Amino acid sequence: MTTNGSAELVIVANRLPVDRVTHDDGSSEWRVSPGGLVTALEPIMRANEGVWVGWPGGTDVDGEPFEHDGMTLVPIALSALEVERFYEGFSNATIWPLYHDLVAKPEFHREWWDSYVDVNRRFAERAAANAAENATVWVQDYQLQLVPQLLRELRPDLRIGFFLHIPFPPAELFQQLPWRRQILEGLLGADLVGFQLPGGAANFVRLVRQRVGHKTHRDLVYLPDNRTVRAEAFPISIDYEGFARLAKSASVQDRAASIRKQLGDPGTVFLGIDRLDYTKGIYSRLRAFSELLRDGELDVEDSVFVQVATPSRENVEEYRVLRDEIDRLVGHINGDYGRIGRPAISYLHSSYPREEMAALYRAADVMVVTPYRDGMNLVAKEYVACRYDENGALVLSEFAGAAAELRQAWQVNPYDLNGMKAALLAAATADPRDRQRRMRAMRRTVRQADVAAWAKAFLDELDEVRPPHGKKLKPTLTA
Repeated sequence: MTTNGSAELVIVANRLPVDRVTHDDGSSEWRVSPGGLVTALEPIMRANEGVWVGWPGGTDVDGEPFEHDGMTLVPIALSALEVERFYEGFSNATIWPLYHDLVAKPEFHREWWDSYVDVNRRFAERAAANAAENATVWVQDYQLQLVPQLLRELRPDLRIGFFLHIPFPPAELFQQLPWRRQILEGLLGADLVGFQLPGGAANFVRLVRQRVGHKTHRDLVYLPDNRTVRAEAFPISIDYEGFARLAKSASVQDRAASIRKQLGDPGTVFLGIDRLDYTKGIYSRLRAFSELLRDGELDVEDSVFVQVATPSRENVEEYRVLRDEIDRLVGHINGDYGRIGRPAISYLHSSYPREEMAALYRAADVMVVTPYRDGMNLVAKEYVACRYDENGALVLSEFAGAAAELRQAWQVNPYDLNGMKAALLAAATADPRDRQRRMRAMRRTVRQADVAAWAKAFLDELDEVRPPHGKKLKPTLTA
């Protein structure tokens, strides 16, 4: 197990790549979390004797490093008060809504900020203690925006990268943050700051020039200590081959057929899969579907909408309110348009393993991804990867990062209810050859730019940002 300052690569993320699972007999074990980030970084971590620093969830886990499935993991324990203020508070009730175009109103509390600073410092100290001389440290996402600068103060020898998985807002929004300069200076501790889209990188550089006063040129920021920081877009992706293989497996194909049979073998299955979050546009898409039923454009005897809403941040008030609103809407729609054995909406407030998700993707004729704002949205790409028959249709919000790549989807403005109704109907009734042409092109895009290519592109760029000092990362990923 690699610890105590010997790791050539350190990943710093809010969560560890494992979840604790408790069995009926009271015993527990760690299981690798599903998700593309773990898939992408696991092989390069192994090749470079890397470690992953993160919070294991809960408040009762000690801070001793441990090894799981060949990965060295360094847990950061959080108290109940820190979970409330740092995680649920500043991260998810201040930064999250602010960065997502004020879909909900952000709250600004000094106590939350103080906790954010304290927790970020602890992450930086733990990363510094585990990194070898001249090592590479890759910091992930909005919960840890102060870590790059705190880490540089502790370890100026390190090569530091940061990647933001959510949108980075324009100046008009970001400037509302009372601690805007501290956040910008925190990110400037990195050598490379990565964003999902070029617009996010441009927003960052513009704010640095306006609010911090550093000289900039295109995607570069010039700092007084002679360092150069690069801001660049690296659109994240998925494990394309893994999803494609899973979709072709006999168990997933059988389960997909079973799902359609349980739904009454309708002519068209619409599908939404989201975290239960106010940015995802779940309410508006269900309203659009219900109006198509009302207008007689769709018939409940032949069409059904399956909406999976994974529980999320249920201790945050806005999320409890959203759940109640969607529960009521689903009840009204099913009461108005459903029949015995034929609900208009099959609503599932639960999380499912990857195999069940793949089966749902295979069972659906129309995938509906309509966030008001999303950094990328990997569900859209997962659906595309699972459609190996080149059938199926994708309705995609133009405000999802994935819209820049998946241009053949039926793109919609989620604020335009009539436009969304038109897109749902067009996707459901499209000529099969048109569907196939669109899906073939989208599959090619996702296959060529998978999550391994994303990680390799970022780390290769990070390796070039500063003159290399020390051991380079071993190449283990291929585009």
